[in-house]
This record gives sequence, C-alpha cells and structure tokens, in this order.
Amino acid sequence: GASWTHSFLTYRTLSGYGFLLEEWLMESRVAVISIVVENFSSVEKLNAILHKYGSYIIGRMGIPYHKRNISIMSVALDAPADVINTISGKLGMLEGVNAKTIYSKL
Repeated sequence: GASWTHSFLTYRTLSGYGFLLEEWLMESRVAVISIVVENFSSVEKLNAILHKYGSYIIGRMGIPYHKRNISIMSVALDAPADVINTISGKLGMLEGVNAKTIYSKL
C-alpha cells in the first residue's frame, strides 16, 4: 500500500480483500535479532512469538549446531522500534533462550 511520512510518524494505507485499512504507525526500523536456543522445550513458545509478529519479519534463518546441542537463529525485521524491543524481550525471557538485537542506521 501507499505510505507517507508526517513528522516522526508514517501513515500507511493497506488494502486487500475488498476493504481499505488505514493506520498510524511509528517510523519502522530494520533490525536483526540473533537468537541462541539452549533449551529446546522453549522452541514452541519461540515460534509462537515469531508467528504473532510475522507481518514484521523479512526473513529468518536457523542453524542447528549439533556439536554443542544448540540452535542459532537470526530474524530480520522491519518494524517500529517498540515492536522490535517487545519481540526481543519476549524471546529473551524464555528459558534457555538468549536474544540480542542489532539495528540498522537507516
């Protein structure tokens, strides 16, 4: 959809399925959340969090590291900073999951 900036907010018009949805959004940022999973019982909750915020996810990659019995993931996002912080915080609160965020300078 179309979008334009007004002050520090972006106004985005999204259309689909025969209706028009308009909403005020904070300016989005591009970021990568790096995740190390040491407790595989947390994977279901981790995937549920990523699914909930799936509309912000550009892409994700997961690599199992069998030698250390961990998984390493990266999730690329385009979202408002508060949404990125929320996702990273929720992931980091899961048992056996470490998450760190890197923001682009854009």
